[in-house]
Amino acid sequence: MHLGYEGLYLIGSYGALCVLCCAVALIDLRHGIIADWLNLAIAALGLANIVVTDGTTAALSAMATALLVGVLFWLLQRLYFRLRHVDGLGLGDVKFLAAATIWVGVAGVPTLLLIAAVAALGVAGGLQLAGHEMKRQTSIPFGPFLALGLLATPAFQNWLGLS
Repeated sequence: MHLGYEGLYLIGSYGALCVLCCAVALIDLRHGIIADWLNLAIAALGLANIVVTDGTTAALSAMATALLVGVLFWLLQRLYFRLRHVDGLGLGDVKFLAAATIWVGVAGVPTLLLIAAVAALGVAGGLQLAGHEMKRQTSIPFGPFLALGLLATPAFQNWLGLS
């Protein structure tokens, strides 16, 4: 089986995204933050990928869409905090979603969030079954689940023909 340049490029860019997402997951699990430099690296890699595959105009459009998604989730984060006086979504998560939008497009954001939420609920349920007390105040870092969603969503998009 012979891989062309496009196949090798796809494997390389997705491999780099995997490394960045693993770093996001580990740092968020250990320290409870998603570092800005990781969000910027994910966004920059996504933009470079779009420039190579679709051109500069598509990259500009992806940046605008990512900014719009980031603002929307920032407003949602602020609204939740104002109503509940508790952070439900961290600012690093908001920035990650904006960066992830460059990779999956606005149409892929619901799929990414669904994968992340189902995985997080599965882990929370597993922790509960294992005897850990889960309360409303129990905090579980969401970054690892967002990273999983970002890695799985392009596969679902290609498999289901969504874009």
